[in-house]
Amino acid sequence: MRIIRGKYGRRRFDVPTNITARPTTDFARENIFNVLENLVDFEEDAPTALDLFAGTGAVSFELLSRGCSHVTSVEKAATQASFIAKVAKTLGAEAEHTLVRGDAIRFIERAGAPYDIVFADPPYDYPDFAEIPSKVLASKLLHPGSIFIIEHSAKHDFSALPHFFDHRAYGSVNFSIFLIPK
Repeated sequence: MRIIRGKYGRRRFDVPTNITARPTTDFARENIFNVLENLVDFEEDAPTALDLFAGTGAVSFELLSRGCSHVTSVEKAATQASFIAKVAKTLGAEAEHTLVRGDAIRFIERAGAPYDIVFADPPYDYPDFAEIPSKVLASKLLHPGSIFIIEHSAKHDFSALPHFFDHRAYGSVNFSIFLIPK
């Protein structure tokens, strides 16, 4: 896993071979962060962020590296959660990072506080995958001005949902972006 840019940029971490996650490719992650940086002033705003289905934590650490004041990673699998905790400790980012080892859908349903950026990268074969954007959009995770991004395969089209802003495809990786009006 490589952190692309920011204060932790160019740092590399060896991902355990027994991780079952499908990490977002460096190419796709770099491009979606270029889009995100045109929507958010990380240095000035120091947004808070949530990484649902965090996997290796690559998105979480990219968010921290680029200037988020705090990032919460939600990951159910023990191997992935342990790896995320190890990377946070290695980076000395424990004060700006919270790891929640649990089910992302339960986290969405029980959410009490909103975030400035919410990123979701569920497994493509996740049951009821198509319902995740609606659940996030209806939750308390978002506030006016929030950005929600979901990574998905080409078989999904979320453009009819409220607050849909843009769709980006980088190879086989697709992102739907939602902007909550201020």
